[in-house]
Amino acid sequence: MTQQTIMSGANAAFIEGLYEAYLADPQSVDAEWRAYFDELRGGAQDVPHSAIQQAFYELGTQRRGNHVVPVQGGQSGAQQAAGAMITAFRVYGHISAKTNPLKMRGLPVVPELTPEFYGLSQADLNEHVQDGPFSGPLRDVIEQLRATYCGAIGFEYSYLPANERAWFQDRIERVQGRAAFTREERRRLMWKLNAAEGLELYLRNKYPGVKRFGLEGGESFIPLMDRIIQQAGAAGVKEVVVGMAHRGRLNTLVNIFGKPSGALFDEFDGKKKLSDDPDVAGDVKYHMGYSSDVRTPGGPMHMALAYNPSHLEIVSPVVHGSVRARQDRRGDETRRSVLPITVHGDAAVSGQGVVMETLNFSRLRGFTTGGAVRIVINNQIGFTISDPRDTRSSRYCTDVAKIGNAPVLHVNGDDPEAVAFCGDLAVAYRQEFGKDIFIDLIGFRRNGHNESDEPRMTQPVMYREIDQHPGARALYARTLEEAGVLDAGEGDRLVEKYRDLLDNRATVVEEMENLAQSALAVDWDLYDDVKWDDHVDTGVPLAKLQDLGARLTQLPEGFKVHRTIERTVIKPREAMTRGEQPLDWGMGEMLAYASLLDEGFGVRLVGQDSGRGTFVHRHAVLHDQNAQDPLNEEYMSLAHLRDGQGRVEVIDSTLSEEAVMAFEYGYSTSDPKSLVLWEAQFGDFANGAQAVVDQFLAAGESKWQRLSGLTLLLPHGYEGAGPEHSSARLERYLQLCAQKNMQVVVPSSAAQMFHLLRRQMLRPYRKPLIVMTPKSLLRNKLAMSPLEELSAGRFYEVIGDQDVQQARRVVISSGKLHWDLTEARNADREGYAGTALIRLEQLYPFPTQALKAELMKHPGAQIVWAQEEPENQGAWLMIREDLERALQPGQTLTHASRARSASTAAGYTSVHLIEQAAVIAAALGEKISRTVIAEQAEVTAGAQQEG
Repeated sequence: MTQQTIMSGANAAFIEGLYEAYLADPQSVDAEWRAYFDELRGGAQDVPHSAIQQAFYELGTQRRGNHVVPVQGGQSGAQQAAGAMITAFRVYGHISAKTNPLKMRGLPVVPELTPEFYGLSQADLNEHVQDGPFSGPLRDVIEQLRATYCGAIGFEYSYLPANERAWFQDRIERVQGRAAFTREERRRLMWKLNAAEGLELYLRNKYPGVKRFGLEGGESFIPLMDRIIQQAGAAGVKEVVVGMAHRGRLNTLVNIFGKPSGALFDEFDGKKKLSDDPDVAGDVKYHMGYSSDVRTPGGPMHMALAYNPSHLEIVSPVVHGSVRARQDRRGDETRRSVLPITVHGDAAVSGQGVVMETLNFSRLRGFTTGGAVRIVINNQIGFTISDPRDTRSSRYCTDVAKIGNAPVLHVNGDDPEAVAFCGDLAVAYRQEFGKDIFIDLIGFRRNGHNESDEPRMTQPVMYREIDQHPGARALYARTLEEAGVLDAGEGDRLVEKYRDLLDNRATVVEEMENLAQSALAVDWDLYDDVKWDDHVDTGVPLAKLQDLGARLTQLPEGFKVHRTIERTVIKPREAMTRGEQPLDWGMGEMLAYASLLDEGFGVRLVGQDSGRGTFVHRHAVLHDQNAQDPLNEEYMSLAHLRDGQGRVEVIDSTLSEEAVMAFEYGYSTSDPKSLVLWEAQFGDFANGAQAVVDQFLAAGESKWQRLSGLTLLLPHGYEGAGPEHSSARLERYLQLCAQKNMQVVVPSSAAQMFHLLRRQMLRPYRKPLIVMTPKSLLRNKLAMSPLEELSAGRFYEVIGDQDVQQARRVVISSGKLHWDLTEARNADREGYAGTALIRLEQLYPFPTQALKAELMKHPGAQIVWAQEEPENQGAWLMIREDLERALQPGQTLTHASRARSASTAAGYTSVHLIEQAAVIAAALGEKISRTVIAEQAEVTAGAQQEG
């Protein structure tokens, strides 16, 4: 079979595979194919190709020497070349597009875009050709292609599915890459561009040298945002949530969100604070959020700008979570009425891994928001790095977009009309296909990283050109005056008009709305001025619990669960519901969710194994063993409790911590009526999301007055699983605790977990909840609870010892260790008859009064804090002073723990057992030698191995 025959469509996938292998390693393909591909490359070495981007070779041309010969009858060589070149421009045109306002690096030459690559003669170029919207002499068609694909916009969409490629081709090619705008539309673009530059100049003159992270060099961002919002409104969008870092944020607040300019000046002057409350730390002005309502052609639109720290891209998944919650509140299953817009820096979008994580889940069923418009304010510099050899390994900073199969529009910021066309395409594409789209807005940074920084120290060549650049406003004003859209000198008068508005401290956005409180808006006043220890009844009537338990174990007709689940989960839960045996942890947790759903609250549980549970304890999502279709094998009883129940989602997330936790935080800030939980596979995995914990959970309320009830479930416990699967780093969360900012708890029983989760929703107190959840304790009979404790009890911050009064020794501990101590004490009742065991279930806010009440029962006792963690980890160092404040006269305090350690835990089971036995012995006051402890540990280890 000849190569000419193989190039037919039926074998395209085979050729693509060969070509991909050839690109990775030319020696990996047959010599004949290697020679063929070498010839097709035409000797070009610096043009990146992919298998898909080779599609134009499959249109039916084959080079023979320096001539193109037809392989389809009835078509001339020129017509064949036209088809090949059209595809080449669609695929490679962006590389040679005039997207960069700076000329210092020139334009790359792409051989596939030149007539010479195809061996065309002058006669070939004069021949008339026709292909879609392109027609005329071939040389004219080539110019049409250059105008369409190598102008101010570089279009990257060739890797998309065929229907999306066709959509782009139609919209781009019928206007030859450049849309026409009316006189009024052009004047609006001019006004917004004028406003963008005007605010920066005003602030520079009024507050010289003060940090504002100005937009100079990227002013076209403001008319782009305005265009997107107005077009989105016309397309049916009712809400927009924006996330962006500091660059251009103040400009966005004033010129897009309509923040009164006087309010901004007051912040510069230090006259305005977020709150006079001493517990409110506040934040710098270019981190603050804002919300407002504007008029659009489709009606009023609510806009929200998310608060964010300087952790660059971390706000992006927060925005997506907030958007998802808003869509859910609206019942928007098509996800078209709320639009996320995320704004990125060119260095950050390629350098921060959270961008990849967010893109990776952007189309997953538990996280999709129907696509985001992602704008990169491309300054071509990252702090001080601008050399492409140091910025990234890919051609573009936006190449990460391909992870989400998202198109990219690279656009020259000096051309506001091209920028506006990109905005139109972005909104239309998102609404049509429900996917992300990137706009790479290429400009420059006129100042340094901040206004006191001197960029010429590190970028002399770049800034020689920037210093000569007149700015996008001046260029566009001249263009419009020449076209008669503006009168002569009107561009300068617009500058004065805008400055007058700022002098009057006015609101500069004309389309501002003053909408009444929407029925869909969240009333956060319900959660203000509440105390963490306010009482709330979390019990559920016994009959209701039994009804919910029956529904949790009821399966659809013909649904076949795995036999292990039938034996160890379904049947035992039926018995638990009937009161024939106590509830284990999983059933207590499931009843908490079911009761909240029954009362109309939402539940959203997300984690890498949350459906089943990492430790196979939950089984909220069951799988039909007889299912024929993998898309229809799941059943979640929590979703089938009753008509009108609350919304429930239990999601096995992608293998991400940072982005997923940030998403759930964003969701919780927009839906206080849902219990939102993020579960770590192992507690220490939350280390990968430390920025979310530090910047948002711990400090979000103090910095921004932003409330969140996000619950973290972090498996924690020392069972010999090694350093990375023992500790959830309890000490880190306690170190972040202050000013009643969050709750840290270590529940020890199924009933405690039940009441804790219900308390989180029923009490009007939206604070993050950090739960150290168990592993081995999930099946410990001592941690099981009778059904009556769920009906009558509550969550107890401190649980005293009911069996020992006036003890000589009191051991305070949390979680699993309490039950280890209990078993050790019960094994030698006579030896430990005077030892009381107290459970400290809540570590922050510290329950001082409750603990005092228990310690008063044991006057003069020796008080011991016991923990499994090393002395320098766990709770000891963080709560020592709290424990001392709870002591009663005559009581003394000591502690039992593992020795200080750089690692969280030992990796060897034998060492773990020795250490654990030593902690228990020290806590109970057993005076035995390390030799005896080692012997006991060896016996225990041998018994475990035999078992």
